[in-house]
Amino acid sequence: MSLTTSQLLQKKKKNILELWMKNQLADEGLREDLISNEDLRIQSEELVDSLVGNLTSDNFTDLDSDEWSPVIEILGGIAITRARQGFSPRETGAFVFSLKEALLAVLQGEIIDDPKKLFEESLKINRLMDNLSVVTFETFIKGREEVILRQTDEIAEISTPVIRVWDGILALPIIGTLDSARTQIVMENLLQEIVETGSSIAILDISGVPAVDSLVAQHLIKTVSATRLMGAECIISGIRPEIAQTVVHLGIDLSNIVTKSTLASALQHAFKVMRLEVKKVIVKNN
Repeated sequence: MSLTTSQLLQKKKKNILELWMKNQLADEGLREDLISNEDLRIQSEELVDSLVGNLTSDNFTDLDSDEWSPVIEILGGIAITRARQGFSPRETGAFVFSLKEALLAVLQGEIIDDPKKLFEESLKINRLMDNLSVVTFETFIKGREEVILRQTDEIAEISTPVIRVWDGILALPIIGTLDSARTQIVMENLLQEIVETGSSIAILDISGVPAVDSLVAQHLIKTVSATRLMGAECIISGIRPEIAQTVVHLGIDLSNIVTKSTLASALQHAFKVMRLEVKKVIVKNN
């Protein structure tokens, strides 16, 4: 970009901002539920100031230069924030592309008598903003990945609750597929709760597990072994007929593990092991 053009854009910085804001506010996809117009203007003004202030005649193609670090840092912050706020990739891309439209519109309004120069400078602006868009998308994707990983961890924690059903008896209902990563969470949660409560019996209820294959069975056996190492006995409940058939068909040995068809049966067995008796008391009204 020639020095004249960079100076022109710096001079027209306010016009660029106003035109850009006008375009954004007129967009039907404006997400006022995620960001207020005031915050949108603050973001936009900060980016325009940094972008226009860093334009020179010889750095518009080299985004790796130190001059562009402030711009990339601002764009990265905006992209991360929008990923966490719930903006879509399209909405985030529209934010940057609408700035490019404002820059080109200002150029077209100022370079009127020299079509060749207008074409050359517009081409450079296009390339610059396209490169900045790529940077924005890359950062946005990283932000979304962080959000997804955090949500996955939160869901895993919620879906593997350890319940204290009685003094000395814990129950852990497992819902969904039991893979290696989830098995680790199950074991950590269960062993931690055994230590904190001093429980001697843990019930793993697999009623919510859609299917049991050799891999799932191995994960269950590992969990049982880890529980026993902590000095607690483990009972597996929720063994449906189809699961029992699958276990037998696969030749999986669960003979040394207490298994029950229902959680109620497992709890009843736990009471017997702990020599507890639950009686139904009929209270008569006077």
